[in-house]
Amino acid sequence: MLRQSLNFGQRLQLNGYYFIQQWTWRFGVLQARVKWPSGLWNAVEFNFCGDVLVSGSDDRQVIFWNWAAKTLKFVYDSGHSENIFQVRIMPFTDDRKIVTSAADGQVRLGEVRENGHVETKRLGKHQGGVHNLAVEPGSPHIFYSCGEDGFVQHFDLRSNSVRRLLRCSSFPEDNQQSSSSISLNAIVIDPRNPNYFAVGGSDEYAHVYDIRKTQRNASSNLDGPVNTFCPRHLVGTHSVHITGLDYSNLSELLVSYSDEFIYLFQKYMGFGPTPQSFPHKDLQKPEEPQVYSGHRNAQTVKGASFFGPNDEYVMSGSDCGHIFFWKKKEAKIVRLMVGDRHIVNHLEPHPNLPVLASCGIEKNVKLWAPMSKDVPPLPHDAEKIMESNRRGREDQEQITFTPDVIMHVLRLHRRQPFIYTERRYNRADIESDEEDGGEAYLLGFSDGDGSSEEGITGNSRDCNIS
Repeated sequence: MLRQSLNFGQRLQLNGYYFIQQWTWRFGVLQARVKWPSGLWNAVEFNFCGDVLVSGSDDRQVIFWNWAAKTLKFVYDSGHSENIFQVRIMPFTDDRKIVTSAADGQVRLGEVRENGHVETKRLGKHQGGVHNLAVEPGSPHIFYSCGEDGFVQHFDLRSNSVRRLLRCSSFPEDNQQSSSSISLNAIVIDPRNPNYFAVGGSDEYAHVYDIRKTQRNASSNLDGPVNTFCPRHLVGTHSVHITGLDYSNLSELLVSYSDEFIYLFQKYMGFGPTPQSFPHKDLQKPEEPQVYSGHRNAQTVKGASFFGPNDEYVMSGSDCGHIFFWKKKEAKIVRLMVGDRHIVNHLEPHPNLPVLASCGIEKNVKLWAPMSKDVPPLPHDAEKIMESNRRGREDQEQITFTPDVIMHVLRLHRRQPFIYTERRYNRADIESDEEDGGEAYLLGFSDGDGSSEEGITGNSRDCNIS
């Protein structure tokens, strides 16, 4: 009787230990769907405690949801002039400080005041879009940005200071003296040693830097990583780039490549600070990173993430609209489920519970949790899905693009993946709907898969959580 009276979020906490034992195998029932009337979703994140979900989209609004209670908390205009790419809630700030980045190159801060009003200001600027922000683990003050201009910037909210740490550059090839900036898509901090962070972008290498070295004399460390990682067969290629990075709790580095695969690197697999000087004979060694395949990452900037209490799984969205789960050690696909009718862009794991948020081209964010007691098999058409992804990738390999062309096409996909008519809504619009007696939130769970819009009602102005 007690369990029946608890809400969804409380039931998850009550059953937490049981879920940890088998949760991924039973994972996949759509539990809640958050729908916003305008904007394609590019970024979602849980707060430090996990009770709030924050999201950003093409309409430049930042939205706070109480996902367990299925209620909207508040909305504010970020101040960006173009699509939001990243939203981060700074830890230990009572969810009152939110940093965002966007296609306009700005890095902005939103501060929630006591009266509930949100004040925004620009903290820094890149030339070109800023796809990724990385918050120093456990810090309410320090975070980093990386941009299409190749620069990594360091922010300290205590002094509102911003400093260019370094410019990430390509490695000169034979008979070349100069190098060019790498357009950066991803940055991630090693949780076991926050002095190290990795960046990736328009070349084939994941570059790892030591913040202590850049602090000594940034002008002399513009192109000075302490280590680099790349699958051996991709060394020297110009047809791929990195779209996502993640560190495990064991400092394993996960790297997702455009229209290629996802790779898991151990620390000893690096080429060192200058891969062009790495002994050629060592490239032939049998030790290779773990490979995760079956999905396709071509049309948008997709990340790849670890999942599970001990990072037992790897997950990624796909151009085919599915969410892929692999067992980390065996690289075996264990779950394959529909997450979007078009493309799954971003997956965000809950910090404490076996809950997952996903977003893509559809105008909603979906929340997933393991509720079925049965072990679901892979879809009957799983092989067909993966074969279609493989063929699409092989057809694309026949066309060779320069890194500049690749990044230009990538930016176009990020900013307008489908024809989209922009509509803007503010908090007053939502409140006026409520005062008129309109149902702003549609409560109740939907048991359909991610490809269905059934269960969502209300007019186009409603903000729905179903």
